[in-house]
Amino acid sequence: MGSQNYFKVLILFLSALIASTHAQLEIGFYVKSCPKAEQIILNFVHEHIHNAPSLAAALIRMHFHDCFVRGCDASVLLNSTTNQAEKNAPPNLTVRGFDFIDRIKSLVEAECPGVVSCADIIALAARDSIVATGGPYWKVPTGRRDGVISNLVEARNNIPAPFSNFTTLQTLFGNQGLDLKDLVLLSGAHTIGVSLCSSFSNRLFNFTGKGDQDPALDSEYATNLKTFKCKNINDNTTIVEMDPGSRKTFDLGYYHQVVKRRGLFESDAALLTNSVTKSLVNQLLQGSIENFFAEFANSMEKMGRIKVKTGTEGEIRKHCAFVNS
Repeated sequence: MGSQNYFKVLILFLSALIASTHAQLEIGFYVKSCPKAEQIILNFVHEHIHNAPSLAAALIRMHFHDCFVRGCDASVLLNSTTNQAEKNAPPNLTVRGFDFIDRIKSLVEAECPGVVSCADIIALAARDSIVATGGPYWKVPTGRRDGVISNLVEARNNIPAPFSNFTTLQTLFGNQGLDLKDLVLLSGAHTIGVSLCSSFSNRLFNFTGKGDQDPALDSEYATNLKTFKCKNINDNTTIVEMDPGSRKTFDLGYYHQVVKRRGLFESDAALLTNSVTKSLVNQLLQGSIENFFAEFANSMEKMGRIKVKTGTEGEIRKHCAFVNS
């Protein structure tokens, strides 16, 4: 009997250990520990997003960049005294919204100190800001924990770049458990995006190092961009809409631009260089906006689960830019 009881205790202990290290995200994770948390985040978004609607694109980009490095753990928010954190990496130098997240965090901390993670705040604020500006709704299960490591090199190596070709995109998305359908759908967020000329000026002025233009970019559009927007290769301040004329509307406009060979980035043009992704783009264009919203929501939910820390992993940061001392 003694040995049986011992094994029962051992099994219970192992079960508890597995549960704590493999806890799952869940809808309403804070319903008991901080019941007002999600409403506080939503209220803050509603209060401020209409004064700065471009923040919706900034926050969903922040969420994307966060999840692609060490999972969705708010490591993109961490500061470094030696400028070696993710936010110091080239892909993140133009990420905006840090102050917005910090302000939400301070409100949530005032309500429930040390309970709600910065990672969950990013995920919820990104979703709420897209919905508030007329975009799709997706479920955001919560319970993410914050990471304690943030590394510039990892960000540089894992975040897809504007100049990524199809093979690179497939690899980087695949590394995160995302497939080609997710690649096409998540690229659709470019419908509300903007870019600096410096992210694509090589396509206009010096594509192969011979002062040439990217043949995959519509020549008429390229001429228009050079005449009215990016007048020289050194312009690093002018902002260009990724879905001209429809940037404030979350719609299928981006895909229309892509099939017309008017996507700004090489990574946009890359969607036409593979038969699967090209077919997916055309299917989306033949479908309804409701279908796009539903499919986009599925991919966002999937992305929001990438390598999340739950249970006893990581920590709940007191301040989003610093690990707890």
